[in-house]
Parts: sequence; C-alpha cells; structure tokens
Amino acid sequence: MAPGAGRALVPTRRFGRGRGLRRPRPAPAPAAMRPALTALWLRLAVAVALAFGGPLATRRASARAPIYVSSWAVRVSQGYQEAERLARKFGFLNLGQIFPDGQYFHLRHRGVVQQSLTPHWGHRLRLKKDPKVQWFEQQTLRRRVKRSLAVPTDPWFSKQWYMNKEVKPDLNILQVWSQGLTGQGVVVSVLDDGIEKDHPDLWANYDPLASYDFNDYDPDPQPRYTPSDENRHGTRCAGEVAAIANNGFCGAGVAFNARIGGVRMLDGTITDVIEAQSLSLQPQHIHIYSASWGPEDDGRTVDGPGILTREAFRRGVTKGRGGLGTLFIWASGNGGLHYDNCNCDGYTNSIHTLSVGSTTQQGRVPWYSEACASTLTTTYSSGVATDPQIVTTDLHHQCTNKHTGTSASAPLAAGIIALALEANPFLTWRDMQHLVVRASRPAQLQAEDWRTNGVGRQVSHHYGYGLLDAGLLVDMARTWVPTRPQKKCTVNVLHNPTPILPLMHVGNNVSACAGSHNYIRSLEHVQVQLSLSYSRRGDLEISLTSPMGTRSTLVAIRDAVPLHAAALWDGGGHDIAAPGPPGDQQRVCAAGHRGAVPG
Repeated sequence: MAPGAGRALVPTRRFGRGRGLRRPRPAPAPAAMRPALTALWLRLAVAVALAFGGPLATRRASARAPIYVSSWAVRVSQGYQEAERLARKFGFLNLGQIFPDGQYFHLRHRGVVQQSLTPHWGHRLRLKKDPKVQWFEQQTLRRRVKRSLAVPTDPWFSKQWYMNKEVKPDLNILQVWSQGLTGQGVVVSVLDDGIEKDHPDLWANYDPLASYDFNDYDPDPQPRYTPSDENRHGTRCAGEVAAIANNGFCGAGVAFNARIGGVRMLDGTITDVIEAQSLSLQPQHIHIYSASWGPEDDGRTVDGPGILTREAFRRGVTKGRGGLGTLFIWASGNGGLHYDNCNCDGYTNSIHTLSVGSTTQQGRVPWYSEACASTLTTTYSSGVATDPQIVTTDLHHQCTNKHTGTSASAPLAAGIIALALEANPFLTWRDMQHLVVRASRPAQLQAEDWRTNGVGRQVSHHYGYGLLDAGLLVDMARTWVPTRPQKKCTVNVLHNPTPILPLMHVGNNVSACAGSHNYIRSLEHVQVQLSLSYSRRGDLEISLTSPMGTRSTLVAIRDAVPLHAAALWDGGGHDIAAPGPPGDQQRVCAAGHRGAVPG
C-alpha cells in the first residue's frame, strides 16, 4: 500500500470505505444388546490404553514427579557445632551454613543415590526423632530455564527486519520479549476502517469490548470488502501491534499477547460526533488508541479536531484508565511530497497525542515524511520502492510485507508502549511522554536539522528525539517516579505591526506564573495560539525560541504549493473562502511537544 493510501487518502473531508455440517447420530442399540456392547467397549479401551498410553503415560508422570537428591537442608537451633554432631551421628557430610545466621545447614549423605523417585524414609525418620532438629527437607531437582525468548517461529518473522536485529539498531523488541513481556493485560484499539476480527493471526487476541462500528452503528468492526481492498488499512495496523506469535502463520506483532480491538469509523461520513465517539470508546477498558489518519496531507489544509473531539481528548487524559489518562498514539503524516507540515494538523500537534514519525531502514528521511515541532519519536517504515517495508496482516486472511508510511510507524510505537505498560501499568499519559522522550535516540538517523537543546538532548523536526528503543523504554518504565499534577500558565502577548516585516521578532519575558498557585517548575508542553492576517500564508515561517536557545519551527514556508481559496481553513475546519477581510485569516495552534524537558 502506498503511504498516501493509508494516511493521506482518508474519507469524506479527508476523502472518506459459513457453517459446518453435523454427522447424524446412530440409532440407539436395543436394550438387550447394551451390556454386551458396553463390555466390548471397556475391553477395547483398556487394550488401547495399554498399547498406546502405558509407556508414554509413565514417562509423562515421571517428568512431573519430584526427583530426590542426596542432600538435605536442616535447621538446628544451636549453630555449627550442633550441625556437626548431627552429621557425625547419622553419617552426613556437613557442607556448611546456608545463611549467615548459623541456623540452616546443607547436609549430604554419600550412601544415598544421587537421584531417586522416592525420598529416603530412614533418614527422614532419624531426623524427625532428633529433638535438636527444628526443620529439615530432602532436596529435589528444580527445573529452571533461562528467560531468553526463542525467536518466533512464524515463517515471516525473518522478514520483520525492524525487530529481528537484521538492521542495527532495530527497535530492540527482542530484549523486552526476553524479559517475558509480550503485552499481556494491555488493550489496544485501532481507530480506522475496520479490523478483520477472524483473521488467523488476530482472532485469538481480538477484543470485542475494544471494538465498534461507528459508520453503521453496530458492534461488528469487520471491514467492508471492495474489489480494490481499500479498507485494508485497519487490519494492517492491528497486525503490527498484536499479530499472534508462534502459530506458524505470517509474522509476530510487537505486543503479540496484547488484546486488540478495532473501531470502524473511516469508511463513511466522518463528523465531529463520530470522531469523538471513536476516541471515547470504553475509556476504562482500552489503554491505547492507535490512529493513522488525519486531515488531508496536501500541503494546503490547516485543520484539526472539532469541539467534541477536543473534549474527547480532554476527557481521555483526565478520566481514562482510572484517571491515569488514555494514551493516544498518532501518525505524523505522509504529506512530504507536497511540502506538508504536521504543525498544521491539529491532531498530531495536540499535547494529548503522542506523535510518531518514520525513518527508512537506512536511517534516512522518507520522501513522504512531514517535519514539525510536535513529533516526539520515530519508528521504522518504508522508503523508496526498493526499500523493505513493514510485515503485517492483510485482508482475506492474508499477510503482506508492503505496509508503508507513517501509518505503519504509529502502530509499532503503540505496540512498544503496550510493552512498557505491562511492565508498569501505573504510568500516566504524561509519564509516557517523558519516557518516550528519554527512550528515543538519534542512533543512525540522518537529517540536516539535528540540534542539541538547552538540556543537552538532540532533537530534530523530522524525527523528534529519535528512534524509539523498546528495551530502554521498558527499563525506565519499571522505576519511573510519577510526575506531579499538571499546571498551566497562560501568557498573553499583543503585537500590532503595520505592516508585517520580512523578519519580525516578538519577544516576551515569561515569568512562568511565578508567585501564583500554577507556577511552572519544569516545562513539558508549549502551545502557541497565533492570530494574524497576511496575503499568502505559504510565505510565512513562524518559529518559537526558548530562553535557552532551542528553536522550534511552528510553521514552515510552503512556497512550492499553490494556495487555492477553497483550501483555506481557520483551524477548526470551517471554509473561509467566502468574501471577507483581505488576506488569509488563520489560527495556528502548534504544540511544543518537544518540551517534556526544559530547554
């Protein structure tokens, strides 16, 4: 699937969709024949058990039975001398104390076989009768295995280069799996064009409580099948998160034991109501919502969530997951070919979403990538046609290795975050943003705009803080100290230049609300709401510079894209092509996501 098909080509205002046979029962036998038949059946059953079950059953029972060894753990109250007396009396060899307190000792008897299926009853009776022995136990063999997870046996796992260590560095998924973390207990819902819930690589993890069809308003999110398979997107994203591992089919999801749901909401008329309902589905049950869609990535549209959707975000982060906050994972956008900028997308630049960008296998900026200040982290995806792409589930119970774009990057991040939630279920939505910032590394990612911010972190408008490292994220999640309650400080700046100059600087001494109850101790997010009037917004570049010198581009020049009147938006999705004041009136809201640390 081409990148544009996943995220840019979305519906409406974004272009927007057997039973088996039963064998009849035989007629019952006459009453006089029943005893004879019963006796025959019993004899046959015994014969089968002896022929096929005897030796095998014995071996299985032996594997489960304890195997006793020639050593004992003994507790005596009077220390080493008492243990020595006991050993000499009963013929044991005293191997020394087990703990430094001198009460528990390790004894071995040379006259006892090294391994036995039965305990030594004679020594048991002798130790039991001795008044100085407080406790004893003949030791048994314990089977223990190293928790290094075997590589999944799925036939396409060898093609999943982004997590099988074929590329260096990969997303470091194997390290997390080796710790026994696979997404168990975490629920992820993919908001898209549906999910093939009976797919052989999804059905066992499918969660109906995390699913709904808001296009037809019924509980079944099964996609609508068409000749062009245009509604394959949600199924592909779901497989990246939670495709079943070790089932001999396709590949493995990042969190292959997580529960996966699907919301069908992009295959029909899209409204603010439908978006809000989708983002509010079962907020106490669903932990992570993964969304790989947004306004058109055409380089002209400035659009974002409506009133109800913004309220859904607010309620999600304040009330979801029992007050810890819902996690909204968002693809940054595929409009790079059109010089689109994800700062103009009100979903990715919301402080409530965690925006994810893409890089190729070679660590290059993909041709479809959008650069913006709101991107926090990056995972792998496709590049040019000859580059490897993402392996996942596909419609009609199939697999594909052609999933592409930032549509493929966001679900990978959602799966990694599910692993971190399994390690620490008490992380808040803000905790997770802090952790993602710290677990993202520049690695080998190539870009011209890497800069070191005021606190020494490298950051790029293409990649955010870099490639997400699952092992590092999980390790930090285990010991993370929760963040303090969020506070907000608002500063108003009024500037009336006439006219707007080619280079204009608007400065303000921000005190962070010092002396008030909402004093900001450390900076996580910066939101700039800018209202201006200008003849051609494609000529505007707007940047924000912190006191420590970190410069974030909020709107970049998009001179290569012609501006058409029908494409003018005021930021809330309202067409303003009708006659009005001269110039392009717009409201720009850019979230300085790259906050999360001061700088």
